[in-house]
This record gives sequence, structure tokens and C-alpha cells, in this order.
Amino acid sequence: MTRLLTFLAFLCATPALAQDKVTLLLDWFVNPDHGPILIAEEKGYFADQGLEVEIVPPADPSLPPRLVAAGQADLAVSYQPQLHLQIHEGLPLVRVGTLVATPLNCLLVLKDGPIKTPGDLKGKKIGFSVAGVEEAVLNAVLGKYGVTLDDIELVNVNFSLSPSLMSGQVDAVIGAYRNFELNQMDIEGRPGTCFYIEEEGVPSYDELIYVANPERMDKDVIARFLEATELATQFIVNNPDEAWKIFSGTAPELQDELNARAWVDTLPRFALRPAGFDHGRYARFEAFLNEQGLIPSQNPVSKITVDVTAD
Repeated sequence: MTRLLTFLAFLCATPALAQDKVTLLLDWFVNPDHGPILIAEEKGYFADQGLEVEIVPPADPSLPPRLVAAGQADLAVSYQPQLHLQIHEGLPLVRVGTLVATPLNCLLVLKDGPIKTPGDLKGKKIGFSVAGVEEAVLNAVLGKYGVTLDDIELVNVNFSLSPSLMSGQVDAVIGAYRNFELNQMDIEGRPGTCFYIEEEGVPSYDELIYVANPERMDKDVIARFLEATELATQFIVNNPDEAWKIFSGTAPELQDELNARAWVDTLPRFALRPAGFDHGRYARFEAFLNEQGLIPSQNPVSKITVDVTAD
């Protein structure tokens, strides 16, 4: 009996095992796109996997992948199209998981405006925020209608995509998200129409992914991170209303009509298997960028994405 009491006293005095710390940089301020991450935190799924995750919104949205490449963070939420370019730039990055498994980007116009098809944009102005991939996307979409980039005027509107469209500064914008800008414009009484790029000649891709530095990453830690977000995604799909209450309760600025609408529109786009990936999808997009002249060669898929759950 004495030995048992001594053993129990030893267990009580032994500190809990330390959790593995993970620094995750978001792609933008917290919004419904990040639902599985916030739910995994709030429901304790990260803790259950032995993880302490620090979730950091970026001061500059262009920096997270570069900070991960430099070893200043473990993971970053980023974009599949940009990852292809960054690897060709020489950045040590690889996709290790998926957050949003469908494109969100669209070519956005005013619903009651004169643009009824992308072909109507000949001689018009198109706003954009980030140069590079957007030109390739536009070239593919417009090319389907016999329009070239020489036939339109590109206008850098920074991040004022929907405002520039609603004000008449441009006739369309590329890079608008169908789950946000469409809702924002409808709420403001200027409804828009999206031309979905994956229906207009652009290969489908994963909009939001997790990237890591392959030379520094801990595959076991990342696998546990993805397991937690998969559990969170399952909870969201099974309990969308309860999940919304938990998510929106994390910050007052999330408790508005725009975020509530975006939550509903984003639910079917979350990756149900964050660790899984479609080999052909990454190969096709790499080939697309090469055909568009944005990359000089084609990398094998193994250099772009890895399965951290594989032995």
C-alpha cells in the first residue's frame, strides 16, 4: 500500500509532457477561410495532438512563405499557384497540406453591367492586386474568347478589388474571392457576377495550402497538425451552426453579415483530407504555368508537394 501511495504521489508530482510548439503564419487577417484552424484550437484538437500552435496573421501578406523558407516559422498558409513560382525562384518550400481545396479566385463584373461574357472585356479595364499568376489566368480565360492581354488595360488597384469595380474605375477585377467579394458587393447593393476561372480554361487547383521548409520541417509534428485540422473540418461539416458560433466568438470583428455569409459559402470548399493531394492537379498546374511562360521548366510533383503521413 505504501509503495502504491508513493507511486501515485510521484505521478502527481511529475509535470505534464511538454507540447511541441508550432508557429503558423496566416495568409491574411483571420476570416472564414481559416475555420478549421480556429476550430482545432478552440475545440482542443491541437492540444490533443500534443501541439501548442501559435496562429499569427501577417503584417505583410506576401511575407509568410518567405519567412517559412528562412526558418522563422514552421508553417504558412499560402496559395498553390504562388508556390509553383516560388519554388522556381529557389525558395525552399513544399506543400504539406491543404486548407481550401478549390479555387476561390474569379473574374468579377457587375451583375447589371454591360459585361455578359469574358469576351465583352475587349478594350476594357481589368483591375488586379498581385502581378504574375493573374496575368496567366487572364490570358487563359480571355483567350477562350479570342481576346488577348493586348486587347485590355490592366490596372493595379492594390487590394481595393470590389471598390474599384463598384466605383467604375475598372470594368472587371481578377483575384476577387467568390466567397467574399460577391457577398460584400451584394450587401452593399451592387451585386456582382463571377466567371469561375476553372470553368474558363484554367486548371483547377488548391486555393489555400500549408507550406513548410523541407529542409527544416518535422513531418511527425505536421502530420499531427493536419490530423487536428481534419478533425476540425469534420466537426464543421457535421455541426456548421455550432462551429460558426465557436469561430465567430473568437473575435468581435468576425460577428457581421459578411463573415456569416462567407462562412456558409466556404464550408463546401474545405479540404476533407488535408494531408491528401491530387498528383495530377499539381502536374497540370505546373504545365499550365510553363505554357504561359511564367516558369522556365516543369518540376516533378515530388518537388512541389509531399505526403507527410507516408513512411
